[in-house]
Amino acid sequence: MDLKDIRNVYFIGGGGIGMAALERYFLSLGKAVGAYDRTPSDLTHELEKEGVEMTYTDSVDEIPEAFRNPADTLAVYTPAVPADNAILSFFRDGGFELAKRSAVLGAITRSSKGLCFAGTHGKTTTSSMAAHILHSGTTGCNAFLGGILTGEYNSNLILSPTSPFSVIEADEYDRSFHTLRPYVAVVTATDPDHLDIYGTEEAYLESFAHFTELIQPGGYLLVHTGLKLKPRPGEGVKTYTYSRHEGDFHAANIRRSEGRIVFDFVHPGGVIEDIELGVPVDINIDNAVAALGAVWLAVELTPELARKAVATYPGVERRFQMHLRPRKPGDRVIIDDYAHHPDELRSSIASVRALFPGRKLTVAFQPHLYSRTRDFAPEFAEALSAADSVILVDLYPAREEPIPGISEKSIYDLVKCADKEMICRQDFVNRLKNRNFEVLLTAGAGDLNLYTRRLAEELRD
Repeated sequence: MDLKDIRNVYFIGGGGIGMAALERYFLSLGKAVGAYDRTPSDLTHELEKEGVEMTYTDSVDEIPEAFRNPADTLAVYTPAVPADNAILSFFRDGGFELAKRSAVLGAITRSSKGLCFAGTHGKTTTSSMAAHILHSGTTGCNAFLGGILTGEYNSNLILSPTSPFSVIEADEYDRSFHTLRPYVAVVTATDPDHLDIYGTEEAYLESFAHFTELIQPGGYLLVHTGLKLKPRPGEGVKTYTYSRHEGDFHAANIRRSEGRIVFDFVHPGGVIEDIELGVPVDINIDNAVAALGAVWLAVELTPELARKAVATYPGVERRFQMHLRPRKPGDRVIIDDYAHHPDELRSSIASVRALFPGRKLTVAFQPHLYSRTRDFAPEFAEALSAADSVILVDLYPAREEPIPGISEKSIYDLVKCADKEMICRQDFVNRLKNRNFEVLLTAGAGDLNLYTRRLAEELRD
C-alpha cells in the first residue's frame, strides 16, 4: 500500500474514534474523504464540518461519485462492520484496495519512525504522553491515539507535516498490531484479555511476542519489568526494561504531597531530576517513565523538555478524569476511569485511595462484554471488594450477543463488600445525586461515563 498514490479514501464504519483520526489525517494530506457509519454522533457531525462526506444509510447509492474509481480510491473498514454490509460489499467486490484501519496504520509506520505502544492497559495514556512530549519539543509527531487528549488538543490526532515520527496506540484486539513496523515498541502489560479472540493466555502472549519481531532493524524495544512475555526482537534491535522502581528506565526519589507527585527520571545516560506529573496519580509514574523512555530512545530528550512536557500533560478523556473536583476538604469528588480489566480496576481503586486517604470510596462499575465478564468475574469482584461501597450497573454488551447466565450479577454475587447494590444505568443519576457519597469512582469501557458527566453537572448546579 503506497499512500502517495491514493487520491480518495472511503471509511466503512467511519464514526469510531480510531477511524476519525485517520479521516482527519487524510484530510490534512489533501485527500478526498468519505465515510459510512450507521449512527450519527457528535463526532460524525464534527467530521462532516471538517470535510468528510458522511452517510448513515447502508446503500451503494449513497457512495459519492468521487469514491467509485478503484484506480485511485482506498477503502478502509473496521472489523465491527458486518460482512454483508452493502457498502463494504461494493468495495470488496469492485476491485478496490480494501484495508483494515490497522493496515493503514502499518503503512504509516513503514514510511515514518513509529513509536508504537502496546499492552493490556496503559497504552492510551502512555502513547498520548509520548505524543505530548514530542509535540512540546522541536521534533513534533503525527499521533494516532485511542482516546481524546484533553486541554489544547481536544483530539485523538496530532499532526506535523515535517516530523519523521509517528506515535501509534498498538491495539492487540483482533491481532491488529501485527500490521505495524515500529521503530520503538513499548509493551506496558500482558495480562490476558480478549480471550474471545485468543482463547488462551499462551496464545495472547504469543501474539505480543510476534509483535516484538516486527521492530525495524536498528530500532528499540522497551518492556515493563516482570511480564510473562518472552520477546523475540530481531537482529540489531536493542531491548530495555522499565518500571516504577527498577529497570533501565525507572523513577527514583518519589515525593507525594498536597496532591502533587514529583520524581527523578533515571535513564541509561543519567538522571533528570524533579519530574512533576500533570495528572498526579500513582499509575502515571509508570506511564511517564515509559513515555519518557521511548522518547529518550528516539530523540535527544533535554531535562527542560522532560520537565515541561510531563508537568503540562493534560490527560486523556476517561483516563482518571475528574468530573467533580473538591474545592475544600470534605467536598464530594467524582472521577471516571476507563478501567475495564481487573488489573486496571484494582490499580484505579488504589490510586483513588492514595489520592483521598481516609475518605469513603464508592465504586460504580459497568462490566464490558459478556465474554470478559465470564472470563474474569472472580477477579473483578476481588478488585471491587477493596471499595467501601460497590454499585454494579447493567452490563454493556458492545459487539457481543448475550451469553446465557452471564450478567453484572455474575460479578455482584462474588463481591465481598457488605454495602453493594445493582442498579440500571438509566436510574444512575437520580439514585446517586440523592446518595451521600464522599468519593465516587465510575469505571468501565461502556457508556456509564455519559451518566457520570450528567451527575457531575447536576451536582455542580
